Amino acid sequence: EEVPDAVIPAAPKKITSISSPLRAVVCLRRRYQRLKKSRLHLELPREKPAEFVHTRLHQRQLSLNRTSLYSPSMSFFNQAGFESSQYFTFDTSVEHYSVKKCRRKKSRRKSRMVLYPDKTKKYLPAEEKSKAKRCLLLLIAIIFFQILNAIENLDDNLQKYDLDGLEKTMHREVFGQKVAVESIVELLKDYLATHIHNKPLVISLNGPTGVGKSHVGWVLAKHFRSVMDNDFVLQYFVMHHCPSGVAPLTCEIDLSKKISDMVTRAEIEEKTPLFILDEVELMSPVLLNTLSRFFEPNQTNEFLNAIYILISNLGGAEITKFVIQNASTELLHQQRGAEELLSIIQPVLVSVHPLWKAADIIPFVLLEKSHIINCFLEQMRREGLYPDQKHIENLANQLSYYTTGDKQYSSMGCKQVVAKINLL
Repeated sequence: EEVPDAVIPAAPKKITSISSPLRAVVCLRRRYQRLKKSRLHLELPREKPAEFVHTRLHQRQLSLNRTSLYSPSMSFFNQAGFESSQYFTFDTSVEHYSVKKCRRKKSRRKSRMVLYPDKTKKYLPAEEKSKAKRCLLLLIAIIFFQILNAIENLDDNLQKYDLDGLEKTMHREVFGQKVAVESIVELLKDYLATHIHNKPLVISLNGPTGVGKSHVGWVLAKHFRSVMDNDFVLQYFVMHHCPSGVAPLTCEIDLSKKISDMVTRAEIEEKTPLFILDEVELMSPVLLNTLSRFFEPNQTNEFLNAIYILISNLGGAEITKFVIQNASTELLHQQRGAEELLSIIQPVLVSVHPLWKAADIIPFVLLEKSHIINCFLEQMRREGLYPDQKHIENLANQLSYYTTGDKQYSSMGCKQVVAKINLL
C-alpha cells in the first residue's frame, strides 16, 4: 500500500513540468481525434431531435467560453456567429456542389472586371477619313464620265458620216478589190471617230490601169457630198486643172488656195474636208512639194483635220508582176501576201517623192475575168440594156488577159467596158 502512495505523487510532477503551450496542443489534438471519430460513426437524421440540438448548443457554448479566456477580443464575433449559427453537415449532394461552383465562378468574374475611369473610352477611336481618298474617287468618276462621253461622241461622228452605208456601196459597186475596200473603210473609221488629230489622213491608191482606183474615188466623192456640203469635197484631176501648157507655179498657187479655203470653212463648221487627187503620177515636182507641206504634222489644227486620197498608176508594174507570179497560191488572200506586196511598192513610190512616207498605201490587184463580166452587167444595167449572159461573155472574150494556169487576169481591167457597151 505504501508503494502506490509513493508512485502516485510522481505523475503530477511530470505533468506540471510540461509547459502550458504544449499542454494546450495535446488537449486540442485529443479533442480533434474524438471529434473525427464521432463524425465518422455518427449518422445524422434529416430531422434532428431537440435533445441532440440542445447538446450541440451546450458544447458550442463551452468552447466559446474557453476561447474567451485566450482571446477576449474575439468573443464578440463568436457570440454574433453563435446567434446566427449554421451547422456543418456532410451533405455532398449535386445541387449543393453546383450552387457553390456557380458562386465561385461569379466571384471570379467579378474579380476580373476592369473598372475604367469615367473619362476613359471603352472602344478604339474611329479612323479619320482621308481627304485624298475622296479626291481620288472624284477624279475616277470624272475620268469615267469623260470616257463615256468620248465613246458617245465617237458613235455620233461615225453616224454623221454614215461609213457603214459607204462600205456597203463600195462592196456592191467595186469588183475584185475586197481587201482594198476593207482597208479604206477601216482607215476612215479610225480617223473620223474624232475631230482632234496630230496629222492629216493620206491614203494612196496604187495599181495598174482599169482596176477600180478612179471608181473608188468617184464613190467616195459622191458619198461625202451626200453626208456633207459640196463645198467640203474637192476632186482634182491633174490633166484638167493643170494642163501641160500652164506654168507649174500657177497650178501650185491655185491648188494651195483651194485647199486653204476649204480647210478654213470646214474648221468653222467642225467638218473634215475630203481632197481626191487623181492622176498624181502626172504632177510636177512643184505640186508634189506643195502637197508634202500640207501632209506635215507640224501645222495648225485646221490643216491636221483633212483627208487626202492620192490616185496613181505608180507601182502598177510591180503589182502586176507580183499577182502573176503568185496566182497559183493563196498568198494574195493572206496578210503575209499583203505585207510582202506593200514592201515591194513603197520603195518605188518613195523614190518618186518622199511625200509617200506619210501615206497609207493600198495596192489594187489585177481583175479576173469573172470581175470583168460583172463590170459588163453593171454598165448594161446603168444604160438600161437587157443583160444577156451569152452576149456579155462574148464581149468579155474580146478583151486581152494574162493567163496563168486556170486563171485569167485582164490586162486593161474594166477600162474598155464602157467603150464596148457604147458600140451596142
